[in-house]
Amino acid sequence: MSKRGFWVVWGGVFKDTDFEELEPGTEELHGPFHSEAVANRVWQDEMRRKVDIATHRLFVMRAQPVSG
Repeated sequence: MSKRGFWVVWGGVFKDTDFEELEPGTEELHGPFHSEAVANRVWQDEMRRKVDIATHRLFVMRAQPVSG
């Protein structure tokens, strides 16, 4: 992965609209992606698939390698 980091799309169906706890078995992880633009396109595509589920949320998250 790039030293600048990478992006992932993570989320799922949450238990309620507080969006703090996922329903078991609904977690989604897409990526990693080298580009934020690609991650955003995947986020948009995946959100459209479950637009009718009010508690479905996905988040684009940036990760950076830990130097060590």
